[in-house]
Amino acid sequence: MVSVDDLWLVDFGVPYPGEPAARRPALVIGPPEAFGPVFPFIILVPLTSTRRGLSLHVEVEASAATGLERTSYVQCELLRSVNRNRLVHHLGAIDAATSRKVAVVIGTLLGR
Repeated sequence: MVSVDDLWLVDFGVPYPGEPAARRPALVIGPPEAFGPVFPFIILVPLTSTRRGLSLHVEVEASAATGLERTSYVQCELLRSVNRNRLVHHLGAIDAATSRKVAVVIGTLLGR
């Protein structure tokens, strides 16, 4: 079952320039469980391990809880929807404080 705030390894496939490529961690931000497990799409945000110092990126520490091997950054500006079949395997989850930071940045990007 896929849940909001989960981190998954995702196969993004062949990208256009500037898009996330290949297999990389991503944060699931939707849809809510109300859509049910058969809804074919997942809304997520890819992570990068490159620290770029952008205010749009939210840091996620590597830990047993997150399942990340190194500190990574949620690239909130790259919000996208993908088919569930792109999910490779579950890594872990972010904590409530990190989830709030991501929500604030995405809300700002969407003009909320």
